[in-house]
Amino acid sequence: MDIQSLFKDKTCLTTALTLSHHGKSAPYERLEFLGDRVLGLVIAEYLYRKFPKEKEGELARRPSALVREETLAEIAIDMGIPSLIKTKEDELRSNPSILSDVCEAVLGALYLDQGIQKVKEFMLPFWIPYVEANKEAPKDAKSALQEWAQKHAFDLPVYSVLKRAGTDHEPYFFMQVEIMGAGLAHGEGKSKKIAEQNAADNLLKQLEK
Repeated sequence: MDIQSLFKDKTCLTTALTLSHHGKSAPYERLEFLGDRVLGLVIAEYLYRKFPKEKEGELARRPSALVREETLAEIAIDMGIPSLIKTKEDELRSNPSILSDVCEAVLGALYLDQGIQKVKEFMLPFWIPYVEANKEAPKDAKSALQEWAQKHAFDLPVYSVLKRAGTDHEPYFFMQVEIMGAGLAHGEGKSKKIAEQNAADNLLKQLEK
C-alpha cells in the first residue's frame, strides 16, 4: 500500500518523514508522541476483541512485543518508509530507532489527517501477523527472568536506574538488571517499566545462549 496515497494533507506526512539537521529538533517528534499513543490504543482495542477470554494480566503482557523498537522497525520497512524518509544522512534510513520513531510519527500524522478508523484500516494488516505468531499470551520478561533465577538457585534480579533523560512530560529511562553471579544487562524505554522489561529481556537472551 502506498502511504502517500492515504493522505489528504500531504504536508502532515512530510512532517512525519522529515528528520532533524545540525542538532535541531526533528519535525516528526511531536507526531511520534501522538502516534505512540494512537498505536497503543489501536493495539489494546484489537487485543481486547481478539482474546475475549483472557484476563487483564494476560492481555497486558501482549503489547510489549508488538510495540517494541524491533517490531516497529520491521513494520516500517514493510510499509516502505525508509525510501520516503527525508534526510541527507542515508545511513539513518536503516537505523532501527529512527525507523521505529518515524513509523509512530506516520501513524500520528494519519490520525490527524483522517482519524482513528483510517489508522486501524491501515496499520492492523501489518500487525496482525505478529499477533497470530503468538497465540499464547507471552510471559513478561521480568517474570521469566525471576523464574530463571529461582530455577538456577540464584538471588532474585536487582533493577537500578542508570540514567533518566528527556523532560518531565516525556521522560526516557536507562535501566540495569543484575543477577549476582550470573550476569547483568541494560535496557531503555519511555517509562521505567518498559526499560526494566527490555533490560530483563536482554539478560534472558544472554543467559539462554
